[in-house]
This record gives sequence, C-alpha cells and structure tokens, in this order.
Amino acid sequence: MNDRTIASLSALALALAAAPALAADYVQAPGSTLAFGGMYQGEAFSGRLPGFDTRLSFDPADPASARLDVTIPMAGATTANPDYDSEMRGEAFLSVVAFPQARYTASGFRKLDDGSYAADGMLSLHGVEKPVTLTFTWTPGPKPLLAGRATVRRLDFGVGAGDWADTDLIPNEIAVSTRVFFAPVAGNR
Repeated sequence: MNDRTIASLSALALALAAAPALAADYVQAPGSTLAFGGMYQGEAFSGRLPGFDTRLSFDPADPASARLDVTIPMAGATTANPDYDSEMRGEAFLSVVAFPQARYTASGFRKLDDGSYAADGMLSLHGVEKPVTLTFTWTPGPKPLLAGRATVRRLDFGVGAGDWADTDLIPNEIAVSTRVFFAPVAGNR
C-alpha cells in the first residue's frame, strides 16, 4: 500500500468511528399492554386500552436521537365494568365518537440518573394536545421491552365534563402504564 491509500483508509476509519450510532427501528410485538388507573369516590379502578400501535426508533447509547409514536383507538377503552365503560366512552369523558383516537409522540429522550429514560412528548387526546412525560426502563434482547409510566391530568384534556369535573369524585391525575414488547423492523441493522 502506498501512503495515499493508507491515509485514505485512516480517514475512512476515523470517519466511521466518529459517526453517530444508528438507532434501531422497532414495531410493537404481541403481548404488549397499555393500562390506566385512578380513583372513583375513594375506590380504585383500572382499565386497558387494547389495539394500540407503537413505533420506536431507539439506541440506548444515543437517547437524544430517539422517536416514539403511539396511536390509541379509544372505543376499546375498558375497565371491565359495563356501567363505567359506557360513561367513560360517552360525551362527558372520552367522547369516542367525536375523538376516536389518541396519539402520543416524542422525540429526543433523556437518560435519567437511575438508568431509566424520559420521553418528553405530546399527547393528543379528546381534541387537545398537551405535554406528557413518559418515564421508562429498557430491557434489550431479542424481544426488547419498554416498561413505562406517565401521569395524565384528565381535566387538561377536557375529560370529565360537568359534575365529573369534581376532583373529589375522580382525581385529576390518571396513572398510565405500559409494557411494550418490540420486534425489529425488517432490514434493521
């Protein structure tokens, strides 16, 4: 090899070493859950949001380059209590006919001191878009897992009108939790 070839190869090696890590792209895999919970007149309730779809671009070594997109069909929201579900899907709460889908998007995650991550994203719910932070852990492997939690202030989104706006009946804060298993997108690195 001549000096020019060695210099070119050295420059290429330096460029590759300095190149940012590429995030892996993932789609939601079976077994994933999205749940919510709160209190109603002092009694705990919980529910599920089936049928949601998650797309993620994430490299734990470079969380600032991450992107998350979750679509949530609201008509399936259930507490497994027909009385609660009917009211929850109705006009006083989720208005699923007028607002059939919620969406959460985030880009540029932060790594927290305890090793978990935070996604400062935007939730579009009930025709209102507001910031919501999702904190989560990431378990890598052949079927990576994102396990996260967020708090949604329902009244910020207009969920719970009239008498239901009374936070003595239902507190403003609704806990949301998720366990999303992922599969790499075909052609992923």
